[in-house]
Amino acid sequence: MDKSQDLIRRLEDNVGRALVGKPAAVRLAVVGLVARGHLLIEDVPGVGKTTLAAALARSIGAGFQRIQFTSDMLPSDVLGVSVWEPKLSEFVFKPGPLFTNIVLADEINRTTPKTQSSLLEAMNEAQVSLDHSTYPLPRPFMVLATQNPREYEGTFPLPESQLDRFLLRIRIGYPDEADEKEVLRGTVAPTPACLPPVLSVEEVLALQDAAEQVHAEDSVLEYLVRLVAATRRSPLLSLGVSPRGSLALLRAARALALTDGRQYLVPDDIRELAVAALAHRVIVKGRLAGPATAGLDGESAIRAVVQDVPVPR
Repeated sequence: MDKSQDLIRRLEDNVGRALVGKPAAVRLAVVGLVARGHLLIEDVPGVGKTTLAAALARSIGAGFQRIQFTSDMLPSDVLGVSVWEPKLSEFVFKPGPLFTNIVLADEINRTTPKTQSSLLEAMNEAQVSLDHSTYPLPRPFMVLATQNPREYEGTFPLPESQLDRFLLRIRIGYPDEADEKEVLRGTVAPTPACLPPVLSVEEVLALQDAAEQVHAEDSVLEYLVRLVAATRRSPLLSLGVSPRGSLALLRAARALALTDGRQYLVPDDIRELAVAALAHRVIVKGRLAGPATAGLDGESAIRAVVQDVPVPR
């Protein structure tokens, strides 16, 4: 096992101590961190979304802030505000909660589009522009946003431009009965605050640099391009994957390869992450012909595309 794989396994194991029985969700969260991406966690309340974010931050000894989004929240509540300082006779910028390493944007769809849009530059450029000045955000920087897929009253659905900024969308799901029993016993799941840091911020930055160096053969890149092009032609979809989506899938696949101890991509890396990286970037046609397609969502459409596109050998 090489050093990068050892560090990633150590991180996964530590986060997994707080989120019992959900190794797939933990793995995707770690892949998102290593790929310098942001995570959208779409699930019902009470399944561990906050725990996952806090455990990830604690495990790398990084700064963590939780922002509870509400309909009356303003962009300045997230970004910060310039305050007049009489002693200096000038305005001084007071950073908001966004200025940390890992941000939990809880129930992000409960705030207005104006406040949602204040995150766009931060997520895309890792910086904040305010009052003709630009302020860099700490590194690493990651947003983990949550939303409830079942409750729509009093919400503002995320527009495509906002969804496109998230590297991956994941669901945690309910624990199985055995894991839930262990949680109720209180013997297996420490709170995130009790987790010791197992990686330093410098080691995380080194992992992110290493992921960018993972080699991608032309055959794998051609497969990714065919996959994305198929979403744009699919009769199931009215909006296919954008070029930003192609880059996101490639970045995530490189991080996944590093997680498996490889310095090169294989088609299975693309296939494994296609749904998590692409399903939130497409729009399913409102009326699909035939009863066989009833109830189709983005994830099902991406799975269908993955099945149809031949894998290079």
